[in-house]
Amino acid sequence: MNLKLAGISRQADYSPNHVENDSLIIRATADELKKLGIEVSVYGEREVLNSSFKEQLIFSMVQGPEAIEKLLEIENNGAFVINSPKSVMNCYRTNMVKLLPENGIPFPKSIIIKIPCEDESKLPSFESSKYWVKRGGVHAVHREDVTLVYSEGERNNVLKEFYRREIKTAVLQEHLEGDVIKFYAVKDSGFFNWYYLNGRYHTEFNNNNLQKLASKSAEVLGLSIYGGDAIISQEGDISIIDMNDWPSFAPVRNEASKHIAKLIYNMAEKYVNK
Repeated sequence: MNLKLAGISRQADYSPNHVENDSLIIRATADELKKLGIEVSVYGEREVLNSSFKEQLIFSMVQGPEAIEKLLEIENNGAFVINSPKSVMNCYRTNMVKLLPENGIPFPKSIIIKIPCEDESKLPSFESSKYWVKRGGVHAVHREDVTLVYSEGERNNVLKEFYRREIKTAVLQEHLEGDVIKFYAVKDSGFFNWYYLNGRYHTEFNNNNLQKLASKSAEVLGLSIYGGDAIISQEGDISIIDMNDWPSFAPVRNEASKHIAKLIYNMAEKYVNK
């Protein structure tokens, strides 16, 4: 079967510190798909907004809200899109912090607030003296979009900066102590890779439980190609703290691209033959 696929790369604004790596993984995936005999063209987010491509089988790293809305429209009109734009929207922080704990995923306490705050003195606090202030909606665009604060003053300064940048929502999130784990996975492939991002204690934990939690989190959000971050407490407990729709897979790009391409091929073929 002669399949024709469109790959949509991520706009640089949504690849802070990872522009090159994000570009490399989608092109590596396109190359692997071509080895499987598939015709592939790679476009940018602007082509999505301009409807500049006609392919109905699409693999996408898009995160920008306008392009995601357009892809959702394309999907609703009958196209195949992986990751589905619905799953990408589920990864927007204000959605994710509700969906994961509601579905039994161990996740830090999170509170969504609107910006500007009418009375900052009434904002909720956490037991810990430090906690995170994260922009709501899309993933981080600037380094300051995810900031660890140690006082109400620091928190208020971050919120004022969000307001200046016209960011409408923020998430206040509990800080969990422990080792930070970064993981990458591809659905139905057996591919799962993790490493210590910040391992202070290197506490032993159950690898199978980490993989199961990551897989369940992806299922809740609707992701097929994904990554994320977890905290391993000093007692060995695992909490998911973030999920990413199609990360860069930078440390394992060559191996991951083969699994991603095979998944896309299988799902696209199944979609065409349904």
